Amino acid sequence: MPGFSDSRTRMFLRVLTAIGLGVDAYVHADLAGQFDGNTGSGGLSQGNLFRIEAAVASLAALLILVHGRRLAAAFALVVAASALAAVLVTRYYDIGAIGPLPDMYDPAWYTEKTVSAIAEAFAVVTSASLLLNLHRRVKR
Repeated sequence: MPGFSDSRTRMFLRVLTAIGLGVDAYVHADLAGQFDGNTGSGGLSQGNLFRIEAAVASLAALLILVHGRRLAAAFALVVAASALAAVLVTRYYDIGAIGPLPDMYDPAWYTEKTVSAIAEAFAVVTSASLLLNLHRRVKR
């Protein structure tokens, strides 16, 4: 039964995406306090940015589990991709402070950062797969 299989596949992708986003949220919330001292010109600390990321990733995980539609999948993809881009950019490039954002250059890989990057990449792949699956379903 193709419909049943597609439904199970979509649920599986939703759960996997939520897991990736949940790990990302946990790591950012856990690390936030360690980065409170790094503040930009507008008073926004890297710790607060980590808390915002944790909240947004948690919201995306909740939406993908509860709602699971294309908009939720697209939101999850944007959240995961932007978080992955941020960790890669701040790892490999020292772009300095930008407006109220602090300089977040951090050239080291450590366990929490690596786990976060892997979870974000995982959520990018699973949310993109879900989005494609949902798009294909609508086209039928």
